[in-house]
Amino acid sequence: MNNNPHIAIVGATGAVGLEMIRTLEQRQFPLGKLTLLASARSAGKSLTFRNESIEIQELKEDSFKGIDAALFSAGGGISKTFAPLAAKSGCIVIDNSSAFRLDEKVPLVIPEINAGDTFNHQGIIANPNCTTIVTLMALFPLHQEFQVTRIFASSYQAVSGSGAKGLEELKKQVSQIVEGHPLTKEVYPHQIAFNVLPHVDEVLDSGYTKEEMKMENEGRKIMHLPDFRASVTCVRVPVYRAHSISVSAEFEKPIQVEQAKKVLDAAPGIDVVDDTQNNVYPMPLNVAEKDNCQVGRIRKDIAMDNGLCFWVAGDQLLKGAALNAVQIAEVLAKGA
Repeated sequence: MNNNPHIAIVGATGAVGLEMIRTLEQRQFPLGKLTLLASARSAGKSLTFRNESIEIQELKEDSFKGIDAALFSAGGGISKTFAPLAAKSGCIVIDNSSAFRLDEKVPLVIPEINAGDTFNHQGIIANPNCTTIVTLMALFPLHQEFQVTRIFASSYQAVSGSGAKGLEELKKQVSQIVEGHPLTKEVYPHQIAFNVLPHVDEVLDSGYTKEEMKMENEGRKIMHLPDFRASVTCVRVPVYRAHSISVSAEFEKPIQVEQAKKVLDAAPGIDVVDDTQNNVYPMPLNVAEKDNCQVGRIRKDIAMDNGLCFWVAGDQLLKGAALNAVQIAEVLAKGA
């Protein structure tokens, strides 16, 4: 990739696409030109980047000529159709969908963990699942020191993980309940306002959901740890933005709380926020719109040997999606 690359964003009008635009600007990414691509209904509209108005173009098969890298966030179907076409035209795709994450030929990258895998691409690089990213930001530094074997985890996932429609449904339902109006349900099978749903994504024959299995499958690939095991329950909660995960992790080596905090303090992209005596711990409100994840409630797991419990939170639209994708692009640009 050249020093001032031509970058495209596919799905520019979506929640993650908009964050990608903001992140490129805030991090002063050294691009020469930005192209915004979306569906035909958005074509002709404009978005602002670096005080300039950029007209959105319709995504087509020939949209990638002359583009160095494209950040995709338009769903798996679009990625499966257009990412190979982009790669064929010489454009490097950084894909935010689940379409290519477990493809052996496609690197699955969190730059703080496995940046070196980025350069093994054949035209497509995958962004991991948002919950996986936030969890591994805390788990991987501990793994490096103590060698993780398995985790038990429960996620508390914000409605913005369902896109703009999830946000609107929560806002609408809160208003309807407060005003005594009939409730409308379109995005979720049950009321999400003042409720929690232990159901994120499609349920598999095993009883786990696709979202729950991503932690184990993607974690193995990212950490280069084929025997890693993860038993996860994913829960949708009435929070606008930022995911939280409660983790109980088991390690090969004995682990002490102070050792763990020291390791996490030195890790990139995550802040230790842990003073329970003064009610200080990570919360979605405090990590929303922040680049770094936060980890706290760090304590010995009393139910298993060499165990540690912690609570980690992160903005799934940023580190869980847009920021991670831009960081991958930064790795490519630096390695050019």
